[in-house]
Amino acid sequence: MNSTVKQTYRELIRSHGSLLTPGERQELRKLLAQHYDSIQVQPSTLPGDSINDRLQIVRIVTDEIGLGKPAVLSVMLHDLVEQGKIATEEIDQRFNTSVGSIINGLSQVEKLYRHNAAIETENFRKLLLSFAEDVRVILIIVAERLYIMRQLDRADEETRQGIARECAFLYAPLAHRMGLYAIKSELEDLSLKYTNREIYKEIAHKLNETKRSRDKYIAEFIAPLKEKLKVIGADFEIKGRTKSIHSIYSKIKKQNTPFENIYDLFAIRIIFNVPLEREKAVCWQAYSIVTDMYQPNPKRLRDWISIPKSNGYESLHTTVIGPEGKWVEVQIRTARMDEVAEKGLAAHWKYKGIKSETGMDEWLKSIREILENPELNAIDFMDEFKLNLYDKEVFVFTPNGDLHKLPKGATVLDFAFSIHSELGCKCVGAKVNGRNVPIKHELNNGDQVEILTSPTQKPNPSWLQIVSTSKAKTKIRQALKEVEYKDAEIGRETIIRRFKNWKIELDDGNLSRMAKKLGYKTVSDLYQDVASGKLDIHTVRDAYVAIDKRDQNTEQEAKSAELFTAKEPEFVDAKEDVLIIGQDLKNVDFKLAKCCNPIYGDEVFGFISINGGIKIHRKDCPNAPQMISRFGYRIIKARWSGKSAGSLYPITLRIVGHDDIGIVANITSLISKEKDILLRSISIDSNAGLFQGNITIMVNDTKALEAICKKIKLIKGVKNVSRV
Repeated sequence: MNSTVKQTYRELIRSHGSLLTPGERQELRKLLAQHYDSIQVQPSTLPGDSINDRLQIVRIVTDEIGLGKPAVLSVMLHDLVEQGKIATEEIDQRFNTSVGSIINGLSQVEKLYRHNAAIETENFRKLLLSFAEDVRVILIIVAERLYIMRQLDRADEETRQGIARECAFLYAPLAHRMGLYAIKSELEDLSLKYTNREIYKEIAHKLNETKRSRDKYIAEFIAPLKEKLKVIGADFEIKGRTKSIHSIYSKIKKQNTPFENIYDLFAIRIIFNVPLEREKAVCWQAYSIVTDMYQPNPKRLRDWISIPKSNGYESLHTTVIGPEGKWVEVQIRTARMDEVAEKGLAAHWKYKGIKSETGMDEWLKSIREILENPELNAIDFMDEFKLNLYDKEVFVFTPNGDLHKLPKGATVLDFAFSIHSELGCKCVGAKVNGRNVPIKHELNNGDQVEILTSPTQKPNPSWLQIVSTSKAKTKIRQALKEVEYKDAEIGRETIIRRFKNWKIELDDGNLSRMAKKLGYKTVSDLYQDVASGKLDIHTVRDAYVAIDKRDQNTEQEAKSAELFTAKEPEFVDAKEDVLIIGQDLKNVDFKLAKCCNPIYGDEVFGFISINGGIKIHRKDCPNAPQMISRFGYRIIKARWSGKSAGSLYPITLRIVGHDDIGIVANITSLISKEKDILLRSISIDSNAGLFQGNITIMVNDTKALEAICKKIKLIKGVKNVSRV
């Protein structure tokens, strides 16, 4: 390691000596010396001393976020794991910790960034999958992107723009959601610096020009307040800070006013150092003193002490009119609250058990629900995710007084789904503060909500426009899928029953062509309309018979079964007539039946159709009993020739399993690696923690089919694999 790296390393160990024991420090130094000189570490696409970059990221992780030993070791050593220099199990053993989930997440993220400085839209879901396993991965990546933003002048213009836009869109909101407000503000400011340099320079210049007068004003505001606060009898400090450039720019845009008209450019923070049991009382006492001295704006009171934000943030905020009629924001909190506010989730862990748990686990659960929703395309997915990032919340109560937090803009229907999916599906409205309201009613802070239900209620597509939470949208989509599936089953059973009564033989191919002729994209859509009564069954019959008759009329010569003779097919011997499939059968027209899709190796028979051709069916075909009982005179024996001769046959497999993240990817990955097996199509439905899917593949014979089915069954989460 060069001198710069050694110096940074020594400073890090000196300031955080308790993180590692002397023996662990020696182990880490040995690993770094052995391996880092021989590999190229690339935490970003930016140039620079890569080992030193890693150490600087560790400083952010420890100093500004407050993570511990597992995170530090993961940042320093995950490249060694990636390149096979050391295993995670060995790291765990040497340093008496657990780093596997963090290193795995960091490696997945690094793979996504390997070729591009900023993430691409289609990789966005993969990025979030990496985050979902261990929340510390998010915190480390936020630290890494902050370090990159601080060094962004080292990159070319195109790279700067891409990274800056991504930070504004993804990492600043993530930092906000994690409670890292200082990092969030810095990321926003740096993003603005590179995406809108002129605006950034202009605001920074004006802030610099007014700094002296601003500092003087803050001192005048604080001085009398300090004297009054002493009566509380607790240690405290008062800080004055200027709002971030990005925050000021947002106000300029929102209020459509010039910089000179923005009065609340600064905030005052009062921080008390008191025991836990005195926190609330001291903060409210300070609030009373502040509002006695300066006139408050009652609409700007924010009480996050009684009900903390989902990310653990606690503070009292008020805006008052100070000297010269200027608005000043005052934040009142304790030292513990201030640490949580600065270091977010990581600091909250330090005080675990003192306060109630944050909503972070619930938030991560909602993110996983979005990740598992196969219905969303990349753009919709990003929109859904952003809905879950911002923590503007409303607090509502059940009739029993239970508190529920929902995003701002949530409706009665969102609230119903947040309690239970079944309650959401049966919701017809609510009583809000004793008044009846519809499902689309938007909830406000402090509302008491009683959900009204009906056993006949069921979701419809318009509900997706009413709700705003991802959980509600996901559950509504699942419910709509179930309704469609049930309706389609009812419609199909109706058609089969009525056609049987009319003595009409159903052919799936003709049914599909008839559906398209009637204007349906799929047969399933036709089934649903039959079930709902939108499509009359007699219309279906007439359209089907017309297609069947047209097929018969197009044949040049209609042959009955009695007159049919196969012209010199090859038989096994003279005593037993058996059609040999797969050989060059001159003058014999045979096709593989689509109803059962026979493949080489299946036990089969031939069925002579009225147009003179032969359809090959599996002996276990669903239609076999009916064909044999009604048209036994048309049945001929058949078997396959000696070899499959390299042919590929389409087979549909029905797969049922647990609805786990990554299970579909594991199945498709397995199939893609198999020689002589091709994946043709895949469709997946999920419901109540289970997924059911149809996968169509191309295989040589039954032997290959059995082998691939066995392999799929071995995949974790798969419960059953069957041939359709």
